[in-house]
Amino acid sequence: MKIDIEKQQDVTLMTPVTRRLDASVALRFKEEVLAVIQQGEVRLVLDFSRVDFIDSSCLGALISLLKATSGKGTLVLCSLNGNIKNMFSLTRMDRVFTLYPERSDAIAALTLGG
Repeated sequence: MKIDIEKQQDVTLMTPVTRRLDASVALRFKEEVLAVIQQGEVRLVLDFSRVDFIDSSCLGALISLLKATSGKGTLVLCSLNGNIKNMFSLTRMDRVFTLYPERSDAIAALTLGG
């Protein structure tokens, strides 16, 4: 699985380059993001602009990643399509994760003190 990684100011942007984040890639996705967290990156934006679908295994991976940043940094999500937003709403994960409509909103929030 490919994840584009870039830095803007002190924010690390990670964009999964796949249409589906499901059980077949969830573990690799989690391991790749966790490796970045373990390298000391404390302000992370996961950009879902290229992702059309996530399943419960990916949601579980995201929860693990959020726990990994707890007390050490900030993990936010951006650019979720309507279906993914609905899943977050139905599972109430929109209350657990900080979601931004666009990448620029997420970067601005973290740069200003996230």
